[in-house]
Amino acid sequence: MAFWKYVMGQKPMLITLFIANLLGTIYGYIWYGNQLLDSKWYFWPFIPDSPTATLFLIIAIAAIYFNKHLGLFESLAFITLIKYGVWAVIMNLFVMIHYGELVPMAIMLMTSHGIMAIQALMFYPLFHIKKWHILVTMIWVFHNDVIDYVFHQYPVYSMLSQYESLIGYFAFWLSIISFLLLLYFQKNIKLRSKYLT
Repeated sequence: MAFWKYVMGQKPMLITLFIANLLGTIYGYIWYGNQLLDSKWYFWPFIPDSPTATLFLIIAIAAIYFNKHLGLFESLAFITLIKYGVWAVIMNLFVMIHYGELVPMAIMLMTSHGIMAIQALMFYPLFHIKKWHILVTMIWVFHNDVIDYVFHQYPVYSMLSQYESLIGYFAFWLSIISFLLLLYFQKNIKLRSKYLT
């Protein structure tokens, strides 16, 4: 656990990752700008999936910086970073396979979203997540899936709308896998020492 105590838990590292994720979150909300303008206001909280995931992480990092924990936001961050990070990597890989060429935007999105998923794993030992946090997170995530694939508010990107039903099915199981991963971590990974100085 020395890595989390002497690296991830240190305030300079927290500040660096806070700023990096803040910039990515701002960019993400701008990226969704046109879709938000074309959608009804009550769908807005559920449309920009990835920037909302990093927003959850920003809130969690800020709390950790001040030696506090917001377990609900930590749970939301872990699940959504894994889910939407992996989702975006696979969808962008699918886009490049579909067109049979390297797409610079897809490569950029794969890289940034892959980092999202990695961050969830790196930050997990610093999180204090309780059962009720996981329950509320489940409600949020599966409700978001319904908004995305029943009310058709999933990310508008390239040719993905042609495969909406298959992508929706994949997204459902990706939600399940993300929660199973969190439950596994909750049972098997413990942070045995204090990590903030």
